[in-house]
Amino acid sequence: MTHIAVLGSTNMDLVAYVAKAPRLGETVTGREFRTVPGGKGANQAVAAAHAGATVSMIGAVGTDSFGARLRSTLEHSGVDTDHLRTVEGPSGTAHIVVDDEGANAIVVIPGANGTVDHLVPGDEVLISTADALLLQLEIPLPAVLAGARAARSHGIRTILTPAPAQPLPPELLSAVDLLVPNEHEAATLTGRADARSAATALLELVPEVVVTLGPAGCLYTARGADPVTVPAPRVTAVDSTAAGDTFVGALAVALGEDRPMPEALRWAAEAAALSVQRAGASTSMPYRSEIDAQFTA
Repeated sequence: MTHIAVLGSTNMDLVAYVAKAPRLGETVTGREFRTVPGGKGANQAVAAAHAGATVSMIGAVGTDSFGARLRSTLEHSGVDTDHLRTVEGPSGTAHIVVDDEGANAIVVIPGANGTVDHLVPGDEVLISTADALLLQLEIPLPAVLAGARAARSHGIRTILTPAPAQPLPPELLSAVDLLVPNEHEAATLTGRADARSAATALLELVPEVVVTLGPAGCLYTARGADPVTVPAPRVTAVDSTAAGDTFVGALAVALGEDRPMPEALRWAAEAAALSVQRAGASTSMPYRSEIDAQFTA
């Protein structure tokens, strides 16, 4: 079975559902509020576990009630939390507004995630046993860099989701095997608005790139190969909050099973399409049987 290590954030998502998101200075009335376990790291961990991998989570939660629930949710999803630290203070939170089109806007408060600025004893050993390491940018950059370097030193595939979007140091990108930005993140990294042009520019920094394009699917590029576009299944979106994380988690599992990249991308796209048809982050992520059923339909 594929083993995925995830180094990243755990957040409690505080989600308000509205007909239309408020503009600056505007107050609107929402129709529903939910607290849903999330965070890009935890989301990718749950997505990979649901997709059939053995998953280990490296990160931190606080001593508040959110921390206990976040840990419990990961464990209930089959994620190993032996390397999930508990630190004094609040857990991370994400404040999310979701409109009736399924689009979202998010403000993240790091909380305990801000303490994950280095690897602790045992983390590198765990990374060395994995088939892939998943990284994002909701924890301090020094820890992301340390994780990438550890994975590179042990020959472990490293997959980075560069979100929240920010400029990245060359020493991090040089330790990344596969970069998975969305269109906005790709533009931030390259200064190029066109996804294909941005992907080409990113290949000067990393060997492989997948730019996710929302309802349009994704674009895969690799050094020395022709670009491949994979369309997204046509579905009605309810909540797109965790679509990208679901895609990355499922893609890591498919690649760990040595599926050819085009097949892996289609399988991951089916997983993401299933997730956007449900509300919430971790609560929306499909299980392997569901993905397989859609993939072969």
